[in-house]
Amino acid sequence: MSRPNPGLLKLDLYCKGMRVGPTCDLERDARVILRTRAGLGSGLEMVLPDDLYINTPVMEPFARRSPYVLEKRDGCYVLMKGGEVVTPVKVPPQPRWYTQRTSSGKVMDRIGVLQGTYLGIYFGAVCDYWKGENPVNCKFCSTGLNVGVYEELEKSVADVVETCQAAQAESGTTFVHLNSGYHRQEALAQVEPFVRAIKRGTGMLVGVQCTPEQAFDRYDRLIDAGADHFSFCYEFYNPDVFRELCPGKYRTLGLEAFFEAMEYTSRRLGKGKVSGEMIAGLEPVEDTFRGIDRVTGMGAFPTVCVFRPVIGSDLSHLPPPALEEMTPVFRHMYEACKRDGIPTGIAPNIKVSLVILPYEGKYFADGWGLDDVAYSLKLSAMRAVYRTYFRAKMWARPAAALF
Repeated sequence: MSRPNPGLLKLDLYCKGMRVGPTCDLERDARVILRTRAGLGSGLEMVLPDDLYINTPVMEPFARRSPYVLEKRDGCYVLMKGGEVVTPVKVPPQPRWYTQRTSSGKVMDRIGVLQGTYLGIYFGAVCDYWKGENPVNCKFCSTGLNVGVYEELEKSVADVVETCQAAQAESGTTFVHLNSGYHRQEALAQVEPFVRAIKRGTGMLVGVQCTPEQAFDRYDRLIDAGADHFSFCYEFYNPDVFRELCPGKYRTLGLEAFFEAMEYTSRRLGKGKVSGEMIAGLEPVEDTFRGIDRVTGMGAFPTVCVFRPVIGSDLSHLPPPALEEMTPVFRHMYEACKRDGIPTGIAPNIKVSLVILPYEGKYFADGWGLDDVAYSLKLSAMRAVYRTYFRAKMWARPAAALF
């Protein structure tokens, strides 16, 4: 059995999904499959070689035709294809804290879930784009079907902090990602008390993902509160695709608003601490390339999601893109980050299962030259320094009350 390229395998599983064989016992062995947030994480969490986490599509109709099959042999999980073993894989067990309750009585996996090793939490009410008689929600999203059904509609600051503390204590979680839908120009004010309380109660790294707001001083307030990262989901760089598939964002915000906020926060936080999030597979790849270049040109890093036809979304009937179409996208992502010197994969214990991260783009590199070696050594050095800094900061943090 030859060792597969872990990055290519991760991408191929996004594109083809996976079937679950009859020998598997996922109810006992795996994390429960939960439809939370936009619905992208509605697959099976696995760990591929080189410690690459993936949320593998298994529920969508296209996954039923996948050549990949998960089987359990001699107590271990293996990925099969054509009757042959592709590679052993790990299936992370469900954390005990998932079924614990907060002091208000809410089950913690309805507050937040692990997506890889980081904790994802949706805050605030259902996205405004889903409301009214004529909703203008993004066509690939299922947030309006999930919030209040598969996760709590109302999450208090205490609920969120207690869930963060449980994930930190049991799962070693270092990063929590807070995201919300469109709430006019109010989401940044809504998330501020969550950021402050999480920092006070855990010291974890905190990321915030909201639609862009015009009052940039609100980003300053969040940075003062302890926000370590901002992400902006502009989705598509092609203006026609953006208008068609993100009608609410097009009417209320416009594409440029995302880049204006991205550029401002990137200047404030520094290189590699802001991300521009996009979907690959629904617009011409040349436009995706241009979007990647614009993001890295601002000192931010691109997070590229392979289009997944999430069940219940308006695009659930479409197929995912082909591996051959997506491979150049992730090669370009890696080359752009290397060219513009974007530090990625620096923070400790942040493995993301929903996307191929920029540092994982090395698996798509066209050869390995001196510039690749230099970039890799630079990232390794930065990773070591930041790991030491983070640990020292955590050890020095005094015990604090939540409020």
